[in-house]
Amino acid sequence: MSFTIAIIGRPNVGKSTLFNRLVGQKLALVDDKPGVTRDRREGQARLGDLDFTVIDTAGLDEGPRGSLTARMQEQTEAAIAAADALMFVFDARAGLTPTDRSFADFARRANKPVVLVANKSEGRHGEAGAMESYALGLGDPVGVSAEHGEGLSDLYDALRAVMPEPAEETEEFDDDDIIESGDISQRPIRVAIVGRPNAGKSTLINYLLGEERLLTSPEAGTTRDSISVELDWKGRDFRIFDTAGLRRRSRIEEKLEKLSVADTLRAVRFAEVVVLMMDVQNKFEEQDLRIADLIEREGRALVIAVNKWDLVDRGSSRIASLRTDADHLLPQVKGAPIVAVSGQTGVGIDGLMTAIQNAYAVWNRRVPTAALNRWFEQAVDANPPPAVSGRRLKLNYATQAKARPPSFIVFCSRADAVPESYLRYLVNSLRGFFDLPGTPIRITLREKANPFAHKRKRKS
Repeated sequence: MSFTIAIIGRPNVGKSTLFNRLVGQKLALVDDKPGVTRDRREGQARLGDLDFTVIDTAGLDEGPRGSLTARMQEQTEAAIAAADALMFVFDARAGLTPTDRSFADFARRANKPVVLVANKSEGRHGEAGAMESYALGLGDPVGVSAEHGEGLSDLYDALRAVMPEPAEETEEFDDDDIIESGDISQRPIRVAIVGRPNAGKSTLINYLLGEERLLTSPEAGTTRDSISVELDWKGRDFRIFDTAGLRRRSRIEEKLEKLSVADTLRAVRFAEVVVLMMDVQNKFEEQDLRIADLIEREGRALVIAVNKWDLVDRGSSRIASLRTDADHLLPQVKGAPIVAVSGQTGVGIDGLMTAIQNAYAVWNRRVPTAALNRWFEQAVDANPPPAVSGRRLKLNYATQAKARPPSFIVFCSRADAVPESYLRYLVNSLRGFFDLPGTPIRITLREKANPFAHKRKRKS
């Protein structure tokens, strides 16, 4: 039985720090600046023998209707509605504020068990604030220091009291058995949605989910954390990561944006397929090309989504033009799927999800050894490697080392002398011969052992 706890409280009381402590990873961004968290983030927490789902929320704060602050509060209210219990966090050092008192009433009206957490209670500095919190009428405060990991045993006792007794363990089918069996069709596809700020990433994910799960705004930079959500699309499971927009490095000055960018890069590395979103009215700009190059260097399958398609005149010639531009500007991922979509109206969404599954299949593909070496002989015969310093390069045979992405080893006589241009020729030939569009392809050169090397050493 899954038990869900939402962490609530005003901004800058350490909710995200406590969230990270409970899940055992630095999933949520943390900064001294208040209001860092905007979307709600879920994680699997463990404290002693307690396993539960924990939700990090935006700080409860009041704002005009329709404003970003008000919509952040709506996200928090949705988390409270979904939770079985609440952790109300306040800053023990600062003591209670009018905002704390206002939202303590809010927590009581939720009619759910509440654990009152006095954070930043290390040392004696938080004693006065903890005593003051009795006036909230939410029970005994639990003094903790989320940053230093103090007071977690007391927090365990408080959570144990509001959680149901664990059910007797029964032997169940373990999902890990599926993964270890190698049947990739049973695993959720991990997909990161990346792009420049205000490309429509969160809007697209909201359309896929059929709800306003993520905050959206005409203002660029609304998303800060990389938020993951689960999606079942026509019987196929996906885990989708919404990410902060990536601007040029020279324009990033604030510490918080640097943290957001680092979080986005972690999402790319964790993903299997990365969807690069572009604005149709500002497509294939320099930053888009830099992001695509990053995805290729990280070895992830790439799908290009040109968003806001509903704002332009559509036609087959425009799609063909996008295809031409993509192949010309991104030769390292030639043939990468390119899909015109609208996160606002849903145009092209089916095509996008199909492209993601096809890209994932190509990224996992293994080439039969016999077919690989037939290709290798034909490729070398059609275009032999050039002689270097008057000596001929001999390429012996090729083998596939792994998939995810497709990686090959070519055995040869002088690995350090093979030109980069010839490696590019082999990659392009491989891509075309085995139908590997868009996915990164790795070729490693390895020198074949010389059986006569020991005789040369004896003579010398």
